[in-house]
Amino acid sequence: MDRNINLPAHVGIIMDGNGRWAKSRSMPRDFGHKQGAKALEKISKYADEIGILHMSVYAFSTENWNRPKKEVDGLMNLLRNYLKRNIKDAKKDNIRVCVIGDRRGLPQDIQELIIRLEDTTKEKDGMQLNIALNYGGRDEIIRSIKEMAKDIENKKISTSDINEDLFINYLDTANIPDPDLIIRTSGEERLSNFLTWQSAYSEFYFTDCLWPDFDKAEFDKAIEVYQNRDRRFGQV
Repeated sequence: MDRNINLPAHVGIIMDGNGRWAKSRSMPRDFGHKQGAKALEKISKYADEIGILHMSVYAFSTENWNRPKKEVDGLMNLLRNYLKRNIKDAKKDNIRVCVIGDRRGLPQDIQELIIRLEDTTKEKDGMQLNIALNYGGRDEIIRSIKEMAKDIENKKISTSDINEDLFINYLDTANIPDPDLIIRTSGEERLSNFLTWQSAYSEFYFTDCLWPDFDKAEFDKAIEVYQNRDRRFGQV
């Protein structure tokens, strides 16, 4: 990987395979999720180090609520610990954290921790880490349409104003560039409702590597594949 040539400004990651990683080691799924959280911390720091400006990670989807209650509770506790640890360690890093998704559906204490972490890191000038929590691409679009409809009712905008540029301002990712590259681990090759609108022109990289094993070398492989692609839009 050449850090000086065609580095993607925004990388999206679907962090998949925690459960399978744990199962292969005869360990509970919670153990896999904990190792996955450690992998996220390492990769986000590395991405900031090499010059990635934005990284968006799929941490908890709107569909994840359908998992067994014990697993969901474990994920929420893991999220609490992750947020608390990053609030505590914020002085050491230069990463700005932003949460996308419908945070209103999360436990109240987690909502408060999110606000604290965002506030603590808002002045950082390094990479922006966007964590997708209670997020679904279709849900984001529906929520955006509802907000737009309210503004039409309140005569803040009219239907004639609606275009792509306006609609983007209603998305969770307003003011964030669309991802140049989306990485998915664990061998699955689909978006699974991640950044549905924003990924229209993204490059995709799929790897069999399970997320807890995804390290700097694996990240470099993904970036190198991206750098070697000839990206063309509209045949230009």
